[in-house]
Amino acid sequence: MIVQVRRVRRLRPRRLVPLAASRRLRRYYAAARRQWRRSLQFRVVGITLLLSAILVSAFGYTVASLISQGVLRTQVDTSKERILRGAREAAKKLEGYTQADDPGLPGQVRVVATDLSRSMDVPDSEVIILRRNSLAEASPDTSAAAVMRQAPMRKLRESVVGDRPGTYQQIETLDVGQGPTRYLVMGTPIVTGGEPLELYYLLPLKAENELVEFVALVVTVTGIALVALLALIAATMTRLVVKPVRVAARTAQRLSAGLLDQRMQVKGEDDLARLAAAFNQMAANLQRQIVRLEEMSRLQRRFTSDVSHELRTPLTTVRMAADLLFASRDDFDPAAARSAELLQAELDRFEDLLTDLLEISRFDAGFAALDAEPTDLVPIVRRVAERLESLAERCGVPLRVDAPEDGAIAEVDPRRVERVLRNLLGNAIEHGEGKPVVVTLAIDEAAAAVTVRDHGVGLKTGEEKLVFNRFWRADPSRARQTGGTGLGLSISLEDARLHGGWLEAWGAPGKGAQFRLTLPVRSGDRLVSSPLRLVPDDARADEAALIGETP
Repeated sequence: MIVQVRRVRRLRPRRLVPLAASRRLRRYYAAARRQWRRSLQFRVVGITLLLSAILVSAFGYTVASLISQGVLRTQVDTSKERILRGAREAAKKLEGYTQADDPGLPGQVRVVATDLSRSMDVPDSEVIILRRNSLAEASPDTSAAAVMRQAPMRKLRESVVGDRPGTYQQIETLDVGQGPTRYLVMGTPIVTGGEPLELYYLLPLKAENELVEFVALVVTVTGIALVALLALIAATMTRLVVKPVRVAARTAQRLSAGLLDQRMQVKGEDDLARLAAAFNQMAANLQRQIVRLEEMSRLQRRFTSDVSHELRTPLTTVRMAADLLFASRDDFDPAAARSAELLQAELDRFEDLLTDLLEISRFDAGFAALDAEPTDLVPIVRRVAERLESLAERCGVPLRVDAPEDGAIAEVDPRRVERVLRNLLGNAIEHGEGKPVVVTLAIDEAAAAVTVRDHGVGLKTGEEKLVFNRFWRADPSRARQTGGTGLGLSISLEDARLHGGWLEAWGAPGKGAQFRLTLPVRSGDRLVSSPLRLVPDDARADEAALIGETP
């Protein structure tokens, strides 16, 4: 038990540290990505920083390479002259030794190598003279000659002992007793009357390496400073351009929020100043136009409300006279009796129109109030169906209601819900073409929905949005059976919105239409879904069958 606990305590930091680092990196990446999408200045500075870093890096690499090659070329040229001069001196001093087995040759070779080494003006340089009998049997004449037996030097020695005389060089990192150091190794044959010899100069490149490193450091520091300066310049210049754009965006947001007196500050006479002046002119024009439209809308709403109220008095008088004529129609001749009936019907429609206009004016003025209370929707649906049953019989439309038996309780305004259902069901009966109309009620934990399905002429593509417009009719030549005012669906849509609900329509030519009312169970809740589908199941089945038949 104790061992297991200790293991867990040991492993936990090892697992959490990479995980925390990964989360931190993801958080930084997400923040940078969000800033990249939202900030134009951040994108411009980032792109400038990247491109300038690439450009400065390429320029610095080129400069460092050119300086390094120039310094190395100078050292190679100087070393060629030095080794050729040493080869001539060594050839003179070894001119008398013509036999390979001359016992004095090894000593004289060491003396010549020592003299050449002393005459070198390069610190820590080495001079090596090797006998050319064979590469495998070449005996070193100094302690530093052992490096020439190593594999990296084999190619250079093969070039020196070749048929073409000349000087050859190779740059290699060698250890001749002072640690690994870069050397310029120069080699050339020594031409004597006896055994051919090989002369090698090992010249350290410490000074050259230090110069190259210093140049690289200067170029790097200069490049970093230049990139930072370019980024600072880009940020400053971008800010000069982005700041007015940000001010314009904030001003536009305030204008869209209703603060129509907001304006941009105009400074100078440049392009940005002209942009600010044009923006202010546009805002002023919009303000004047919006104020004008608001005044016209207010006057229109007031006119509609005043006319509707003023028409109440003469309508009441006309209603009294029409009721008297309608009650006495049996005493009139057939033509006068028919006129009295038509007058009564048109007065009913006119009174309904005034009522709807008053309701619309209340919605437009924002005076409509919701009296929500817990209500069982099942009796409302059945009551609406019963009241319109006589109309359905007169139109020859079978009417069916599908509602849950245990009730459907929701916080709604029953008067407004009943008016919506009355409008939907009346339209369905009018356009049902003698085919069944089905009213379906369903409820879940969050929403209650009612669908009204008819199988009449249906709706064309795009008309599912137009049906809620005021006074819109799909077929103007079609005679109304219910004497509607053309405002029913518009009022129904406003009633649904007042509840925080949805009123939607679906239709297809020849397949009928379906309207769906969705209301939240608790008043004030936000709707996310509906317990009933907008597209009826039979239409979905027909579409699926059509797709299956398509090759």
